[in-house]
Amino acid sequence: MLRLALVALVLVVVAVGCGEAEPEGPKTYAAYPAMDIPAGEPWVIVTTSLGRMTFTLFAEEAPLAVNNFLFLANEGYFDGVTFHRLIPGFMVQGGDPSGTGTGGPGYSFEIEPPQRPYVRGGLAMANKGTPNSNGSQFFIILDDLTEQGRLSPDFTLFGQIKEGHQASFNTLAKIEAVPVGTATDGESSAPQQEITISEMKTGVTLNCSGDGSTAAGFNCRP
Repeated sequence: MLRLALVALVLVVVAVGCGEAEPEGPKTYAAYPAMDIPAGEPWVIVTTSLGRMTFTLFAEEAPLAVNNFLFLANEGYFDGVTFHRLIPGFMVQGGDPSGTGTGGPGYSFEIEPPQRPYVRGGLAMANKGTPNSNGSQFFIILDDLTEQGRLSPDFTLFGQIKEGHQASFNTLAKIEAVPVGTATDGESSAPQQEITISEMKTGVTLNCSGDGSTAAGFNCRP
């Protein structure tokens, strides 16, 4: 399981019987995707079984993580995926189509150091505690963890709930309120109600200058 702390991982490989068709698993990719971040300020709307959340993405601070997240979201990779790990007051984790905490997209990439504090509503990458181990799993921060000294700066911070967007924070509060039970590793973090991502919608906001233009050359005048 990708953790926010260093833990040992044991992967059990289940052999497929001779002559039996191997069941189709979550989609994987051969390599990290080509860089394709649109000009402007990218954002993503995450629609879950408990409501929607809108995040602004930090393309300049964490381009690798943002590019990865946009690629997977646009591929529909996260559609139907659950948040498999919830620690109220700390974080809620998802992004693993297998739902086990051990899955990923088939590639990994560099951990980009955070450029700002971890605060409630932050969007960060989970990793294995080793270099270059970002993948598809991510977590949403549920408190001001940097201020409290509860999370070391070892996790790429690549987004934040849109400033002033109370509806998104209301959804996050509903997610945090889901009861948790004991997970297979003994941690009290297994959601007792399924929290599912139904879809992600991505887009970009063009930041216009006073003359109606943008740095990317687009004309923002009506």
